[in-house]
Amino acid sequence: MAFRSGPERRGTPADLLVIGLGNPGAEYAGTRHNVGADVVALLADRHGGRLKLGKERALSAEVRIGPQRVALAFPQTYYNDAGLAATALVRRHGIDDLHHLVVVHDELDLPVGKLKVKVGGGLAGNNGLKSIKAHLHTDDFVRVRLGIGKPPGRQQGVDHVLKRPGKADAAELAIVMAEAADAVELILAEGAEAAMTRYNQRA
Repeated sequence: MAFRSGPERRGTPADLLVIGLGNPGAEYAGTRHNVGADVVALLADRHGGRLKLGKERALSAEVRIGPQRVALAFPQTYYNDAGLAATALVRRHGIDDLHHLVVVHDELDLPVGKLKVKVGGGLAGNNGLKSIKAHLHTDDFVRVRLGIGKPPGRQQGVDHVLKRPGKADAAELAIVMAEAADAVELILAEGAEAAMTRYNQRA
């Protein structure tokens, strides 16, 4: 989808903008809700980038993956207001086609360790995605969804996502975060359809 990002970008636009959802601050580090942000940090580490706070209310970095420019960002607006940073980041990095915007996030509706790639469609009650849609006026962006599972028993969803996982779940999430970083690299190299084919068919 074409998107008018405005004149604010100076220099070469990014080939891909990757936004990892999460909450800022040490108290949220390592929680289930921050797995998207952790994937962005992993990608920065893989490709020699250093996330720094910029004007777009996000920690961000630009890296090269092969010949392509990739912008990585972790909004500092808190999860539910991620759209505030997303709009500024889309402008900053010259993203005119929102299929070049990838949002990485936790997903209650997927089992722990499951990974799926999706373009557009429903937001499954995710307030971070709702905020991005509200500010960009479309949901036609790519999502990399990391399963964190349903809360156990009568635990509320908000309590589940804001807690750090136990040892077994943490091990599963470490594996799926590395796979999510791989999926982002595949989206960059071959497109979202290739990533959906590879990751969405697995049991």
